[in-house]
Amino acid sequence: MQDLTISLIQSPLHWQEVEANLAQFEEKIWQISGKPDLIMLPEMFNTGFSMAAEQLAEPMNSKTFRWMKQQAAQSKAVVVGSFIVKEEGKYYNRLLWMEPDGQYATYDKRHLFRMADEHHHYSMGKNRLVRELKGWRVCPLVCYDLRFPVWSRNINAEGELDYDLLLYVANWPQARVNAWNVLLQARAVENLCYVAGLNRVGTDGNGIAYNGCSAVVDPKGQRLFFAEEQPSIHTITLSKEALLNYREKFPAQLDADRFTIQK
Repeated sequence: MQDLTISLIQSPLHWQEVEANLAQFEEKIWQISGKPDLIMLPEMFNTGFSMAAEQLAEPMNSKTFRWMKQQAAQSKAVVVGSFIVKEEGKYYNRLLWMEPDGQYATYDKRHLFRMADEHHHYSMGKNRLVRELKGWRVCPLVCYDLRFPVWSRNINAEGELDYDLLLYVANWPQARVNAWNVLLQARAVENLCYVAGLNRVGTDGNGIAYNGCSAVVDPKGQRLFFAEEQPSIHTITLSKEALLNYREKFPAQLDADRFTIQK
């Protein structure tokens, strides 16, 4: 029964400047105190939330992929963040889960933010990702996915809880931050899990402001960490014992409705 230590890097982003963003996050990763098991980077952390897919997309195993592989190996932690990927003529807002030994997995953002025309520039993901880390089951999702509870529903075909920690990497604007705050807590409560939501700060190239409010929430909906508007690097350890004890005392999943999702 191991605890899990995660680091959240809340940062401004250089608009559509890959090299500058990789350089700043490399420096920030080295500023992390302690030894995290997992490091979170924002959505489209190397460009900002851009619709310039044709200009900014990279193939897999290119610059950003190799950079994340190097950072994971050097930090001895899983590194998670999303960036723009071109594959078989399509563009994806793709989250990369990179492990220290070079093994990796991907998740393509399913819910594309139509209010920014994201659905006109990127292809929708079809499969959810759950990975194991130190005995924890972790489900990483991307930004707008937060608004859709069915996709994050924490129950598998056997009626058992499917994961222990839900991650959201985001570029969530200040104008709608109240929804961000409420929904992070809701996802934790309804899924009997920890939730870690990482947002960016600053203003992007479209003049959209972001005020962070990154947070870690326990299964009762209580915030264990909450960031303000400033750039920050925060490391927190999550208790597996506390999670299991709560689930034993309050096994709400046993009363969950059974259904399947059409992909």
